[in-house]
Amino acid sequence: MTNKEILMAFYEEVFNGHNADAARKYLREDYIQHNPGVGQGREAFIEAFRKKFEQVPHFHLDVKRIIVEGDMAAVHIHATGLPGKNESVVVDIYRFRDGLLAEHWDCLMPIPQDMLGNDIYF
Repeated sequence: MTNKEILMAFYEEVFNGHNADAARKYLREDYIQHNPGVGQGREAFIEAFRKKFEQVPHFHLDVKRIIVEGDMAAVHIHATGLPGKNESVVVDIYRFRDGLLAEHWDCLMPIPQDMLGNDIYF
């Protein structure tokens, strides 16, 4: 699988399939997380997203584009289903190592309510 195919499968199976345990196929055990809301390592990721999927049953990430350069990739996402929050634009950045996701950074931007439905962000 290419890095782009790995990311597409990861988003569909883990995030949109709400299957946190499937992350074991995609993340290194020593996965480095730069989002302060999720702990370090693969098991911390799995635990955080098990809780997220229980608490937010309509959570969904619509991948708009993936850009891959060497061992780095950026994923541009439209996030929906977060209760009490507007939809958001997210950019996830990953570093690959040995065919697995090794490191993650992200940036999030809520879409203003008066802009919802406007494709300017995508």
